[in-house]
Amino acid sequence: MKQKLTKETLIKEAQLFCVNQSTFQHKELYGVTDGKAVGTLIEQKFQAHLTANYELIIGSSAKGIDLPSEDILTDIKVTSNKQPQSSCPFKDAKQKIFGLGYNLLVFVYDKTDDPVNQTATLNFVSCSFVSKERTSDYTTTRILNEMKNVGANEDDIIAFLEGIKLPADEIALKQITKIILTKDIPIGYLTISNALQWRLQYARIRDLKNVVPGIDKIISYNKPE
Repeated sequence: MKQKLTKETLIKEAQLFCVNQSTFQHKELYGVTDGKAVGTLIEQKFQAHLTANYELIIGSSAKGIDLPSEDILTDIKVTSNKQPQSSCPFKDAKQKIFGLGYNLLVFVYDKTDDPVNQTATLNFVSCSFVSKERTSDYTTTRILNEMKNVGANEDDIIAFLEGIKLPADEIALKQITKIILTKDIPIGYLTISNALQWRLQYARIRDLKNVVPGIDKIISYNKPE
């Protein structure tokens, strides 16, 4: 009988997967420059590995999260080290301030093609588990906390949100501002750009050298001591 997947075993398996895949010769990825194609293949391989060994729920494209069970609630992102970024559905403007609402497991790879054997190797330079409270925008959350610390009022906050063009109308901005003034805002570690979909950038997490509660550096050149 398979054991149930937990966050702890997910992190352990992600580490083993990175180590194993970093020496694997991928014939199907030789010459492939489409980052989405590479990411999709690796996500599928990792999900297949988990499914073979654990009891878990795999999400559908409609749900938009790869591991949607309430106890895991994690989306898997695979991205190139050259430009570590991806997109995700836009649900609410508050996501930029209070997080996406789910965890992220972020794999970052360097791809090398071997013309002799016509294979590709993916060296995973970073793998991080990012808890949902850390999936907001770094600069936005830092500035909002500084503003609150110096006594910013509702008008100040609204002016700032308008200045960064937070995608929300006047009524929504006022509602968001009231939440900002009454709730703690954890510092996020993503860079989130406004678009029809959120554009998530992971360089800050990849390069993180200090220990941050809510971020597990599973594989890293800069793993905290």
